[in-house]
Amino acid sequence: MDRKAPASTSTSTSTKGRGRGILPALALFAVTLGIVGLLGATGYVFYLMARLPRVDRLADYKPPIVSQVFSDDGSLVGEFYLERRIVVPVEKMPRKLIQAFVAAEDSSFYQHKGIDYLGIVRAAFKNLLSMRKKEGASTITQQVTKSMLLTPEKKFSRKIKEAILAKRMEEKLSKDEILYLYLNQIYLGGGAYGVQVAAETYFGKNVDQLNLAEMAMLAGLPKAPNAYSPIKHLDKARERQAYVLDRMVKEGYITTAEADHAKNTPIEIRSMKKVNNEQSAYFLEHLRIQLEEKYGEDQLYKGGLKIYTTMNADMQRAAYESLRNGLKAVDKRQGFRGPTKYLGESEVDGFCAKVEDGIDSATLKTGESYQGVVVGFVPEKGEAIVRVGDRKGVLTRKNMAWAGRVGMINSYGKPEKGNKNLALGSVIEVSVVSPEVNKEGAQFALDQTPEVQAALVSLDPRTGAVKAMVGGYDFRKSQFNRAIQAKRNAGSAFKPIIYAAALDKGLTPATIIEDSEVEYPDGAGGTWKPKNYDNTFRGPVTMREALTYSINIVSVKIMEQIGAQYAADYAKKLGFTSQIPANLALALGAASVSPFELTEAYSVFANKGQLIPQYFVTKVTDNDGTVLQENQPPAAIPAVSPETSYVITNLMQSVVASGTGSRAIIGRPVAGKTGTTNEGKDAWFVGYIPQLVTGVWVGYDQERSLGAGGSGGQAAAPIWAEFMRKATAGMPVMDFEAPDNVTFVLINPRTGKLAKEGTPGAVMECFVKGSEPTGYDGDGGGAAARPPAAEKEE
Repeated sequence: MDRKAPASTSTSTSTKGRGRGILPALALFAVTLGIVGLLGATGYVFYLMARLPRVDRLADYKPPIVSQVFSDDGSLVGEFYLERRIVVPVEKMPRKLIQAFVAAEDSSFYQHKGIDYLGIVRAAFKNLLSMRKKEGASTITQQVTKSMLLTPEKKFSRKIKEAILAKRMEEKLSKDEILYLYLNQIYLGGGAYGVQVAAETYFGKNVDQLNLAEMAMLAGLPKAPNAYSPIKHLDKARERQAYVLDRMVKEGYITTAEADHAKNTPIEIRSMKKVNNEQSAYFLEHLRIQLEEKYGEDQLYKGGLKIYTTMNADMQRAAYESLRNGLKAVDKRQGFRGPTKYLGESEVDGFCAKVEDGIDSATLKTGESYQGVVVGFVPEKGEAIVRVGDRKGVLTRKNMAWAGRVGMINSYGKPEKGNKNLALGSVIEVSVVSPEVNKEGAQFALDQTPEVQAALVSLDPRTGAVKAMVGGYDFRKSQFNRAIQAKRNAGSAFKPIIYAAALDKGLTPATIIEDSEVEYPDGAGGTWKPKNYDNTFRGPVTMREALTYSINIVSVKIMEQIGAQYAADYAKKLGFTSQIPANLALALGAASVSPFELTEAYSVFANKGQLIPQYFVTKVTDNDGTVLQENQPPAAIPAVSPETSYVITNLMQSVVASGTGSRAIIGRPVAGKTGTTNEGKDAWFVGYIPQLVTGVWVGYDQERSLGAGGSGGQAAAPIWAEFMRKATAGMPVMDFEAPDNVTFVLINPRTGKLAKEGTPGAVMECFVKGSEPTGYDGDGGGAAARPPAAEKEE
């Protein structure tokens, strides 16, 4: 009888057979997958390798280099750059500086071939133990590839590219060539790229002048340039410096004694001396626009151009300081506007931390202004305790006297609307009278950023060279260059141009004009009655008196006599490009012109009638020294006769000596003219000596009255005088030279006729020969011609 095997036995045997078949299949699949993965990875690596940038191009390393701007004496006054970098060869770098970077950043640099495998394992182990990224393993070579050949993206593919390129770089370049790239390319904080600029930024030295302590401090920066900045965090920078020195000892580069000496060496933080870019900002911005148009962005910001300008560094600094001082004086006459805002007690620390981030010096700078917070009072002394960043100081009653009686509220919270008292948490501006010591004890003065603006232009009339230009109070807040871009009514500052035109029409300084009420049709069916500044009438006056005291009615009558179109055409000969209206109001400065235009026009009078177009750049060279542009002083254009120029100059000397421009007296011969427009919206003073002509405008961007003390003589002339005193220090005192065809005769200013010796009130007057009066009082002889009116301005 046949027996069948139990079903269970048959099933068990079948399962075992299938099991033995699956394992080889899985193994085969895994091997296949591994081979495919390896081939894929290999293919991906080859794919990346085929698309990597060429390493050999680094042999011709040309990084973005600073373009430098120089003043007329060759001193550095500004820079244009994307990355502030000055390239120096390795041979000029101290060997210990190189060793400091190697010890701190890549101690096996001279042993590995681009990748430090042992360092990778060591870093991975430390990171694993700490459960966070505590240490990196990039070599100096890898850092160069990352910064120069790759994008900063954080991807695995970039790490592969970095490793491949590092290996290739080590095959193509020597170790010194790699260090040359690294030490010139690396960012070291404070806007400094490369060791040369870092040495200038932090220590005011060239790289080959650094001592060991300074070298080690620079070598500590790559890990975290801002955190270890010796300017902002000297204590942390010292800690990092000590680490670098210890690493140098361990690597055998220095002895323990050398390290200890460096650790104890005092660190003096100071920048390489150069003109503050802020002082020259408007001048530099005008240059930047011109140069970028001519040479393109790449060459200007990356090409290392050397730009030699007409600017005089000392004059530019004087212009900046004088304009700011003058605007503060004008603004303070309008009164204290109160704190800019009020903080709650919990907001003070955060606000002060932001202020501290913006302070780029170890101690507060004397004379500089900062935002401070009132954090306390000393009631018995009437003093406020003010915090600026993490520093504190005292604001005394004396140092805020200009603001009048300011109360003090010893609590946090905003006072009632319109209350200008100081409360705890008040944010105010303070200037530094004396800096703090160890972040305590500064002496502050209450300050206030002016709302009013100004412009100053100074030219050499003999060459056309622009020596200084400031276009506003603060370039960081407003890049609008009021010196060139603003078009404002010139007011009485335009009168010398009208009077010069009148001289060429036959009028003389002794011409008598009646200062009396007059009216003209206004073209709209009504009448226009010009008024004098003081609303009084003087009767018969000479043309000299009319200009000296800026009598408006006389100026209008002169314009009526010579013709408005003639006066407008005459003005254009002096270089104006703005539209000049041909109407009687032009006599009172109705033309809207820029400070630059008006100053250039006055330069014609200062230069004996010759117009020389103004220029800013003398020479431009590329980084190799090839001259790209060289400018000579432009050719002079005859605009006005030397005789007319001298006579109008002589008239304007009276404006300064005894008229509206008396605040422009600087102890040497000066000719100039004030200007104040209707409702006191614009204040001007333009004046000159034989070697220099300077124009100043003061006003609000959104036109409104300058208020009390806002006339040309009170607001603009003091700025002009402060600048000129500083600018002309050391210049020889020169008088204006009279042409041979000018003569001086004694006249009676009440009649305009010749006067005899001893005649009461007689004065010497200048004339172009042949235009002087021929008769004496009472003899019926000829007197000077007789035209129309002006206005006393201040």
